[in-house]
Amino acid sequence: MKSGLYLVHKPVGPSSASLVRTFQSRIKDAGLDLAVGHGGTLDPFASGLLVIMVGQATRLMELFHALPKGYNAEISWGTETDTGDHQGAIIRTSDFIPSVQEVQTSLRSSLGWIDQIPPATSAKKIKGISAYKLAHRGEKVDLPASSVYLHEAKLNQPRSINQLSLICKGGFYVRSYIRDLGAGLGSAAHLSGLHRTFIGPWECPAEGKEVYLEGAQLIPWCPRVELTEAEFKALSFGQMITSRICISPEYSLPNDFPAVPQVIRGMFQDRLVTLLRHEGDQFKTFANLRGGL
Repeated sequence: MKSGLYLVHKPVGPSSASLVRTFQSRIKDAGLDLAVGHGGTLDPFASGLLVIMVGQATRLMELFHALPKGYNAEISWGTETDTGDHQGAIIRTSDFIPSVQEVQTSLRSSLGWIDQIPPATSAKKIKGISAYKLAHRGEKVDLPASSVYLHEAKLNQPRSINQLSLICKGGFYVRSYIRDLGAGLGSAAHLSGLHRTFIGPWECPAEGKEVYLEGAQLIPWCPRVELTEAEFKALSFGQMITSRICISPEYSLPNDFPAVPQVIRGMFQDRLVTLLRHEGDQFKTFANLRGGL
């Protein structure tokens, strides 16, 4: 087990936290002491790509949130639930089922930045307590709307309104979107299945598989610079170095997708050793990835 990123196919059933604990056990069994985190929660009923960060890679976590994420969503029409998914209690029903054309029109009109109220069972905090903990205790949960971004929404099959593919920015709740889609069309709907297909440049591996990433494979949406040994040593001692033209990113965001946080990847001997930022005509260390990735 090494520091770096692991692309994991999360099956339906286990929580994202349980997969993190599995990695922690593997690290302990290997006699290592490495931090572990993940780059975006998937609910237990959902499947798909989970990015696990090990060791110094956990310091990259904040760079993942704004990336485009792809989902395949299954919709059940006619009922709305208190959780927005099939595991919740039914709170509203409707006999009206919209047409394919009506759904397509609604999908097109919802693209871009929209206000969205997160589900009561989300991880959003209310006075320091996760909303889902309050909801599970039977307490009333009132969450304010937040601004979220939807880049693409389309039906997976031309004559069916039961499956959607979505591309969105981090912070987007598919459960809330399906709830609002149903209500906005004069019907009722909830999310009955969810599969995350990709995050940024990384696609979901096959079920039961995991993919290890290191070096230039990490945060490929950021430019990089190849460091000399002298520059590497200078940065290691907290010094700044003269800036220069960087190598362009290997991954580009979809057209018109909102910008994501940028740093400069400092590479030395094929390892990602530091994250840099411009300060005048110099590079300054933003994060020193000790030992490299």
